[in-house]
Amino acid sequence: MKNHSKIDFQTKCVHSGIDEYEYGSVVPPIYQTSTFKFKSAQHGASLFAGEERGYIYTRMLNPTIEAMENAIAELEGGHKALGCGSGMAAVHTIFGALTQTGDHVVCSSAVYGPTTTLLNTIMKKFGVETTFVDTAKTDEVKKAIKPNTKVVYVETPGNPTLCISDLKEISDIAHQHKAMVVVDNTFMSPALQNPIALGADVVMHSLTKFLNGHADVVGGIIVVKDEQTYQHFRKTLNQLGGVIDPFNAFLVHRGLKTLAIRMERHCESAQVIAEWLEKHPLIKWIRYPGLKSHPHFNIGQKQHKGPGGMITLELKGGLEAGRVMMDSVNLFQLAVSLGGVESLIQHPASMTHFSMGKEARLAGGITEGLVRISVGIENVKDLIADLEQALEKVKIAQNKQHELHV
Repeated sequence: MKNHSKIDFQTKCVHSGIDEYEYGSVVPPIYQTSTFKFKSAQHGASLFAGEERGYIYTRMLNPTIEAMENAIAELEGGHKALGCGSGMAAVHTIFGALTQTGDHVVCSSAVYGPTTTLLNTIMKKFGVETTFVDTAKTDEVKKAIKPNTKVVYVETPGNPTLCISDLKEISDIAHQHKAMVVVDNTFMSPALQNPIALGADVVMHSLTKFLNGHADVVGGIIVVKDEQTYQHFRKTLNQLGGVIDPFNAFLVHRGLKTLAIRMERHCESAQVIAEWLEKHPLIKWIRYPGLKSHPHFNIGQKQHKGPGGMITLELKGGLEAGRVMMDSVNLFQLAVSLGGVESLIQHPASMTHFSMGKEARLAGGITEGLVRISVGIENVKDLIADLEQALEKVKIAQNKQHELHV
């Protein structure tokens, strides 16, 4: 694979992970095979013994998957990466590799709901304890660390509250206590945030979101910064078996080529929409990293290359007003997930974060009326017009309700 260290990120998106292929193929071929033929019995034995590099079985390594892994590792500034069958397969592999019975984890309270559920159920069952804190407050991270803390797991911006954690400060604190820092970088992508450059040890993404960008793949990725960690994670992933398949890896690699240009559009449109929403009389509060009203705006300015495509808000009228809004949009799709070319809207408390339980949600700042928006790449005027007509329906519904009580 060619060295792209001196070229711009936009160019890396197009060329990372690409090698010289048989017949001069410009894109990596799809090796849709479960197993690979050995040249001889000795060749097979050498591969299994680790004396020779090559391909044995797709659960262990596959050229199409490896090309995608190499591309994302380069974009994140990491050493190598591991493709997983889903974002949660990546999360499970991380905790399976880094913890054992008696260990302790510090985790962001504003984090993807199933991550919380995994830590509170399966990992807890295996004797791994977790303390959830607001990682946007570094003092809380410092207080939560114990002698047996092995992992500090941070999602920033937080899902779905968009709270922003200072990764450099957290990494310094964790490393003083010999704990590894793992960052879920799904909301930003490597186009906007590079956790390894800020001190993190491991970065993960749901490939389903911005990296693929087209809502047609489920996958996850783990990026590490040294060979020893990579080999340890590779063995764990092989044993757990949660690997991505070649065709999905091919689709992700194809999606990466437009990552830089898509993220530019996501940021540009989300900024315009957030500024418009902030002035709307029906908005109780709004949080977007590009707004100066964001409580962690300065941290975002320091560690982000752009504010991203995610917006959270609550309407005056709470959950009921949010329901009317979500049921009234036309261009915005009422669906979970995020980071695709199409704009999405959803209600975390009853959808993506329902499994956390109400107490954990509220502790993470996830109110019952919070609405999460993923801004796509459609024309921003069309998106605002759709939100405007939906909010007008909220206003009409509220006026009717008021008249009933007069």
